[in-house]
Amino acid sequence: QVHVVESGGGLVQPGGSLRLSCTASGIDFVPYNAGWYRQAPGNQRELVALITRVSSTTYADSAKGRFTISRDNAKNTVYLQMNSLNVEDTAVYYCNVARSTIANYWGQGTQVTVSS
Repeated sequence: QVHVVESGGGLVQPGGSLRLSCTASGIDFVPYNAGWYRQAPGNQRELVALITRVSSTTYADSAKGRFTISRDNAKNTVYLQMNSLNVEDTAVYYCNVARSTIANYWGQGTQVTVSS
């Protein structure tokens, strides 16, 4: 069975930092791309950051300069370091682990709330 589990969400004040973790089990993580998406109430799910199997990265404009995505293949884990958080970052953050045309797995999400 394949499982993708996110952790690290919580409540943080504006300007604060948070690091999200996503761990995949039941697969060989190495050939997979991984991404972080988020969805706020009433909004569509959007891509925040993507890291490929060769560690190339892509960021949404709203995340550039503030967020950093990374991966540790030995731990089957992808991270999202979030700095300078603001209220607009409040959302449920989802991890996606995908191998094009072969497999696509989603986690259940972790809540990030930025509030004073």
